[in-house]
Amino acid sequence: MTASRPPAAAEELRRAGLRVTAARVALLETVRHGDHLAAEAIASGVRDRVGHVSVQAVYDGLHALTRAGLIRRIEPAGGPARFEGRVGDNHHHVVCRACGAVADVDCAVGHAPCLTASDDHGFTVEEAEVTYWGLCHACSPAPAP
Repeated sequence: MTASRPPAAAEELRRAGLRVTAARVALLETVRHGDHLAAEAIASGVRDRVGHVSVQAVYDGLHALTRAGLIRRIEPAGGPARFEGRVGDNHHHVVCRACGAVADVDCAVGHAPCLTASDDHGFTVEEAEVTYWGLCHACSPAPAP
């Protein structure tokens, strides 16, 4: 018996109803192999894979992939938007106030929305987005001896 492989980027694009282009495949693969990348880093990764691509094409592609649910956009306050390939599991993030490093934090309670609003104002809450802020290990002051 052979192990099933995850679908190729091109197949995922097709299933999402998106046109398959070399740039979009490179974009999806760059985001998925990156770590909460900003658009500039993604553009550089795409260029490394396919050659020239305009910044506008990168932004257009990121918007299309996000809208299709293939990638996720997060917007830590005070920093650029970041993109990640981990989608659909309602996880959260921890952000370093000093260097801007971002790491995933699994859902606080279990299943989406994993937190209960004290007053939902009649909304049907589907997701909770939590950002924890602090200092990463590299930016934390060394403990006193």
